[in-house]
Amino acid sequence: MQLRLRTKLTLIMTGLVLLVVAVLSAVFVAQLFEQVLQQTDKRTVEIANQVFEQARRALTEAAARGLRPASNDPNDINEYVQKAFRMSEGLRAQLKAAKVDTPAIYEVSITNNDGKVLISTDESLAGKFLPRRTKISQLTQRGYLHQAKVLAGPPQVYELDLPFTNGDQPFGEVRVMVSSGLLLNDISSSVRQFGTISLLALVISTVLAAVVSRATLAPLSDISAQLDRISAGQYDTPAGDAKGFTAGTDELGQVSRKITQVGQQLRGVHEIFSTLRENMDSVMAGLEDGLLLFTRDARAVMVSPAAEKFLGAPAGHFLGRRVNEIFPLGHPLHAVLHVEGDELSEIAAETDLDTIEGTRRVSVSVQAIQENGERMGALVTLRDLDSIESINTQLQVSERLAALGRITAGVAHEVKNPLNSMRLWLENLKESLPPEPDSGSQQAVQVLDKEIDRLDAVVKRFLDFTRPMEVRLEATQIADVLKDVVEIAKPQLQKAKIHVAQLLPIDVPEVYVDRALLKQAVLNLVLNAVEAMPSGGQLRLMLSRRGEMAEITVGDTGKGIPLENRQKIFQLFFTTRPGGSGIGLASTFRIVQLHNGSIDFTSEVGRGTTFRIELPLAA
Repeated sequence: MQLRLRTKLTLIMTGLVLLVVAVLSAVFVAQLFEQVLQQTDKRTVEIANQVFEQARRALTEAAARGLRPASNDPNDINEYVQKAFRMSEGLRAQLKAAKVDTPAIYEVSITNNDGKVLISTDESLAGKFLPRRTKISQLTQRGYLHQAKVLAGPPQVYELDLPFTNGDQPFGEVRVMVSSGLLLNDISSSVRQFGTISLLALVISTVLAAVVSRATLAPLSDISAQLDRISAGQYDTPAGDAKGFTAGTDELGQVSRKITQVGQQLRGVHEIFSTLRENMDSVMAGLEDGLLLFTRDARAVMVSPAAEKFLGAPAGHFLGRRVNEIFPLGHPLHAVLHVEGDELSEIAAETDLDTIEGTRRVSVSVQAIQENGERMGALVTLRDLDSIESINTQLQVSERLAALGRITAGVAHEVKNPLNSMRLWLENLKESLPPEPDSGSQQAVQVLDKEIDRLDAVVKRFLDFTRPMEVRLEATQIADVLKDVVEIAKPQLQKAKIHVAQLLPIDVPEVYVDRALLKQAVLNLVLNAVEAMPSGGQLRLMLSRRGEMAEITVGDTGKGIPLENRQKIFQLFFTTRPGGSGIGLASTFRIVQLHNGSIDFTSEVGRGTTFRIELPLAA
């Protein structure tokens, strides 16, 4: 009880000071942020108006000097205005003073309606296109937490736009850029000073709390330290090694000696347990099978991480529970495991199980663990047969595509040269034939010409597929790519009367992908879904995060894929559609592999097909 009192005393004193410091710090920083942002916003408006007035004055002075645009052409007007701005000493002085007087100003520019810079504090921007930046009002009008996050994060540039007119016609804008990094520099000294004072107060309060608690509860201090050393693995620390008072014969001395004896006993147990645990963790982490180890009284003492997929809850949730609690009556695996009370019989069976990844074909086995003929427990193994079959199928497809690529590249090269020779001789033959269009010779030549064109197109498709792809990876929001795909396919979707159901959250982290290749891969799946729903239906396009992977789902309500074709759909030139090339899905498979991802599908005849692409997150 005294040990808890000491802990409470130290935590309460330190916590109260920390709370006061945190509240005062938050209030101070919030007021400081608000004050600086308001001043910056006010000063930005003033600068924009001043630059605007100087710009108008520059045009007036240029007109007074007799300068006029060469014509009403926008380019001539732009050239005239730019020349007038450059000739104005007052405007240039105003731009220069803007950055000097206000440290947070990053840049001041005047652009035309097309965003082309006419004059700027950064002379290198003259004549260039100036991209839009976030409005500064979106920073000043947001809350304190958002402002603090922006100022503490990577530097960002915000802008204030003031429309600029040439006569009565809108001509461009005065754009004042403010940098969050420069704002932070402006207030960093005040924040550092206040932070130093707050940190000093917190350190002093912590030291005082420690001194007071130690003086108040001194007899328990050494015992607490001794327990800490034992918990840290120093099991042989002698009693009373700090001050010696616990080495006596009083109650505290006896407690200290008993703790030392317990520590010596724990050392041996800890060494054995640590070795076993390290070996077990390294083995369990690499397993795809779900393993559950039960003791002789039917309690789970080990559950592998992969078991979560089959049981729908974290592995730690099942530790210490009995068999009939993990697999109660009515559970899909209760009958398969032949659970009778708390007993498990040795079995080996297969069943369909609803997992977090959908319905899977699962292999279930129970092995009895015996020692000296006595049953000590049982090991339950759950294995995803569909995943194993899918991995084997993808490996086979990869090997087939690689072999087919090597073969087709050679065949296409060998066929291309004879085709070219045939075309040359066919042209010579055309010239030597009589000009009668209805003659049999002319018809034969036309047939040959068409057939050579067809063969040439086939060879070109061979070469296009086997040619190495150049992958340019960049951090990308997958949701943006999927939205582009929907826009591209919109005419086909509307024509086929297909409703699109989208679920594209923007909180899924970025993925390193080649945008063009990934767009083509998903578009192939979408267009295949359109072909599968000639009478209309629903297209499901979803994006989600699964652990360290981003998952793209493309589903349809079409006719589905027959069982006999499911092993072939990723094969090059395999198609069931009249006039189809058989390249689309093979190309999608190849693109996903180039991104270190995986693709799988589920299909039900008459109800539809769902493709899933998994890609590793950029993190």
